[in-house]
Amino acid sequence: MCAFQLRYDTYRAAVEEYLGGLFPGDKPYGRLQEAMRYSLMAGGKRVRPVMALAFCDLMGGEWRRAIPFGCALELVHTYSLIHDDLPCMDDDDLRRGKPTCHKVYGEAMAVLAGDALQAEAFRLIASAPGVTDRQRAEAALVLSRACGADGMVAGQTLDMLGLGRNRGELELLHSLKTGAMIQGAAELGCVAAGADSRQRERAAEYARHIGLAFQVRDDILDVIADQKVLGKTVGSDQRDGKTTFVDLLGLEDCEALVAQETAKAKAAISDLPGCEFLLNLAERLADRGN
Repeated sequence: MCAFQLRYDTYRAAVEEYLGGLFPGDKPYGRLQEAMRYSLMAGGKRVRPVMALAFCDLMGGEWRRAIPFGCALELVHTYSLIHDDLPCMDDDDLRRGKPTCHKVYGEAMAVLAGDALQAEAFRLIASAPGVTDRQRAEAALVLSRACGADGMVAGQTLDMLGLGRNRGELELLHSLKTGAMIQGAAELGCVAAGADSRQRERAAEYARHIGLAFQVRDDILDVIADQKVLGKTVGSDQRDGKTTFVDLLGLEDCEALVAQETAKAKAAISDLPGCEFLLNLAERLADRGN
């Protein structure tokens, strides 16, 4: 096994262990916790928390201190997927190859599970060990910006309003809906490491370009991937009448855009000692599904 995969697996195993200890379900409202765990532990590559841990390491921190921050972001990401799949949003039946939360637990319980996951994310940050109160406060600010009314939720709003009809609008939509949380992951790692403002900006630049490349690759996969590989309904964007990068640019130019944005992401951190893992991560995210 290559060095990259060993390190990725180490980060991911730490994340899975931490997440697995949450929400045991031994309470009178255990059905709620069961629904939370169903979506939280449904699989996925844990790219965002892995990125947080890797940036903490890159910036000279002890990467294990970033686990609560990275996992807080994963809770928010999971809540967003639960709500995104609801009939009032994208009305999807599959997520990560399994029936969506509302298909198993009903719409009301899915809404509550998402609500609880969002709140619990900030509890993880507020009680994170091994960091200062200032770092906890900064981490909460980073996450709230990433997922709130000027971040992920804003992007979802633009998506619902159908405002992504040209390239500029589409890039804005996805910089908020997808990119803000990826940038949040990079910045949370920096916060856990006590990185300075210049280091954080370079991490954010890396993540911004990764976010665009990630979304363009998603749009490509929505056209060409097998449903069993993708883990969700293929062609859902076309079904819902959404404009994608493939609609605007075509498959060939989308592939070129993924390559360009990946190169820009790598350039943002390429002179930092120990950046090889994150450079490799950028390449693998760009190439997923191929």
